[in-house]
Amino acid sequence: MSNTARTPLSAIPATPGRMSRPAALWLNASILVAYLAASTAPSPLYALYREAWGFSALTLTVVFATYAFALLGALLFFGALSDHRGRREVVLVALGLEIASLLVFRHADSVAWLVVARAVQGVATGIATSALSAGMLDIHRERGSLLNSVSPLVGMGLGALGAGALAQFAPAPTRLVFDVLLAILVAQALAAFFLPETVSKRPGALAAMKPRLAVPARAWPTLWQVLPVNTAQWALGGFYASLGPSLARIVTGIHSPLIGGGVVATLVLAGAATVLVVRTRPARAVLAGGTAALVVGLVVTLAGVELHSTATFFAGSLIAGLGFGAAFNGTMRSLVPLAEAHERAGLMSTFFVLSYLAFSLPAIAAGLMAGRFGLQAASVGYALLLVALGVVALAMMARQKAAA
Repeated sequence: MSNTARTPLSAIPATPGRMSRPAALWLNASILVAYLAASTAPSPLYALYREAWGFSALTLTVVFATYAFALLGALLFFGALSDHRGRREVVLVALGLEIASLLVFRHADSVAWLVVARAVQGVATGIATSALSAGMLDIHRERGSLLNSVSPLVGMGLGALGAGALAQFAPAPTRLVFDVLLAILVAQALAAFFLPETVSKRPGALAAMKPRLAVPARAWPTLWQVLPVNTAQWALGGFYASLGPSLARIVTGIHSPLIGGGVVATLVLAGAATVLVVRTRPARAVLAGGTAALVVGLVVTLAGVELHSTATFFAGSLIAGLGFGAAFNGTMRSLVPLAEAHERAGLMSTFFVLSYLAFSLPAIAAGLMAGRFGLQAASVGYALLLVALGVVALAMMARQKAAA
């Protein structure tokens, strides 16, 4: 290891007045849950915004993609910053930006306000994601890896389902959800002042802000191997988070924010539950099984869309969610051991850059297709492409296993 390598966690003295490292692990995880909850909270509200302001499916995906592109930019410029400045400082700055974005959401009265809110939120989430992920791995490799797999999925599910429920049953549907999130994030920001620092500061922060893919050489082969299934699962997540609620309206015939939030929650909460079940099984087997379940789930979902069967549609979403969670966990556990402490934030940043490219670009393409061919036809074509990608991923895994 070079002389720029990070001081080992065990060699960093505990700071008086800071919380214990186990408490810090759970606080970091809860902050990550809150960030991802905030990211999907607007999903079941988009239909309400469309009714009020009259914009198209393409405009909706552009609003959604603004978040993803801002997040990508933040990951590229700031993804490795916490390796130099420390985790706690970066997380506190990101929390301030996230709170600002929620205030903009709360007062939004046009598409332009939504775009601004999503842009600020994307930057905040991009800055925080790699720092929180790396911080949890610093504290405990195994538990940190597990929480990195579960927290985003739990957050996305809670955000979509909670926002849908509040929009369905509570007053001021486009404001109350952001009031709740503001209260949570402000409390977490206050607690974050007491986070212990898990890495020692080192020079080179400005150089680290130069956009690059900071991947250890030994991790590149594995990253390329998991790329097809990682692309498929995040592309599916992006579709559900942007157009999923609108598609649910077509399939079920029910115009309800709760149904829209429920379809997103079905996908990601099933994924979170799967992570807990498969976390101790061999990563390669979990990755292969998750990919197969993703393909099967997509086929069943397609049948639900074509038959306008609510039960089949949700069953397919559930199976695909099981595959999403297993594949995500297998991917994380394949990559994490390949990075040293001072390389983790950079690796996590690159991984999430690739993931959010898959999360955003295909969703924009789906919005374009929906405008030309209709949402139902666009969703069928989209799902078939993801099925093909999943089949390619399975073929690559089989070939690699045969060559081993």
